[in-house]
Amino acid sequence: MSNLQNLKTYDPFADTGETDAVESQGYIHIRIQQRNGRKTITSLQGLPEEFDQKRLLKAFKKVFACNGTIVDDEDLGQVIQLQGDQRTNIRDFLVDEKIYKKEMIKVHGF
Repeated sequence: MSNLQNLKTYDPFADTGETDAVESQGYIHIRIQQRNGRKTITSLQGLPEEFDQKRLLKAFKKVFACNGTIVDDEDLGQVIQLQGDQRTNIRDFLVDEKIYKKEMIKVHGF
């Protein structure tokens, strides 16, 4: 009964106090979030403003055969969300199209 921390839920977008340092370094963060059952959502944040996120989302949806949306967050800016576990697909797409270097992409999750 003394160890109730295992029952806490995890918020991948919670403030960890490292947001200023992360944004200044220019990393792109790809996270996965468990929904209900086996359903998951992959989120992509930290893209620079010069990229058209609507065009990227359209390309992701076409290439990965999934649905997605752009969510506006007060702290994080615009976050791209895709259905399913698309972490490696997004990383490979960004590297293959020479949009971002592999060293600047951080993949989080399980």
